[in-house]
Amino acid sequence: FHDFRAVPFRTFTALMLRLSAMPGQVTTPDRAHVHIFFMDGVGLGAADPAENPFAAARLLNLTALLGAEWFVGGRGPVAAARATLVPTDATLGLPGRPQSATGQATILTGRNVPALAGEHYGPKPNAAVANIVRQGTLFSEVAAAGGRAALLTPYPERYFEAINSGRRLLSAVPLAAASAGLPLLGVDDLRAGRAVSPDFTGAGWRDFLGYADVAVLSPEDAGQRIAALAAAHDFSFFEHWPTDQVGHRGSLAEAVAHLESMDAALGGLLDAWDDAHSLLILTSDHGNLEEKSHRQHTRNAVPTILVGRDHAAHAATIHDLTDIAAVVRRVLGLPTPNY
Repeated sequence: FHDFRAVPFRTFTALMLRLSAMPGQVTTPDRAHVHIFFMDGVGLGAADPAENPFAAARLLNLTALLGAEWFVGGRGPVAAARATLVPTDATLGLPGRPQSATGQATILTGRNVPALAGEHYGPKPNAAVANIVRQGTLFSEVAAAGGRAALLTPYPERYFEAINSGRRLLSAVPLAAASAGLPLLGVDDLRAGRAVSPDFTGAGWRDFLGYADVAVLSPEDAGQRIAALAAAHDFSFFEHWPTDQVGHRGSLAEAVAHLESMDAALGGLLDAWDDAHSLLILTSDHGNLEEKSHRQHTRNAVPTILVGRDHAAHAATIHDLTDIAAVVRRVLGLPTPNY
């Protein structure tokens, strides 16, 4: 198929899983792969539905996965049959509120980027953070080992125009992918099913960006598509930034509605996920959304949720954001780099 828009969704999912097993591909059903589902600005907070939208939202899939009140801070790890949640330190020994650029760079490098840069910094990388990212990340390590890596989040044409003109800087995640020589995906990839919109459904591309021919998915189908695309790569990353946006700008009711949509997408992802041969990691760079009494980042621990292959053993090695990259390297058999 040259255009996945013509393929029924469940056929698309099955096809992607078959493609991942074709001769000549690095990823096979017997070889592990890792996907990071990145939730920007999500921390562990209070069990107060008047402040914490996680406490007010109906999160059926995450609750089924981890149990009641999994989102509450100060409880320690949450162990379940299919998954383990680890409260993860995002402050990394520095004062102040953690920021996006340094937090995301830490996840992708395994290095204490705030300490190396001298501060928590964001939202976009400054020169010090950008230099650290360009030295190497999980994207470049997988590519150098002959594996397949991808950032599954697409960007509209106006984004590339702004980057090329210098009006806008790449944030840490697309900078890491581009520095590894990976293509940043665009609207053609979204149309063809090779990418998934940060809003899951793609409705924003039609309603706000003017792409009338972009198909609108249900959140559940979007989650299944993420799983299918992840199965075709050794390492993949889905950047979900609207959680941070609604934390900064949205009301409590808007945050609740957004979390319920995200939970539905995660339900589709979990339904299609192959626990036996792969590891799914949900994590964040800093807290924000969990405290709607203000619009700033928090110093709260962030949830790192591991689903699937050896999740409990890997979770036991995670204490702060620097530990996530080591888990990915261990699963994929990558050497520890000398950065």
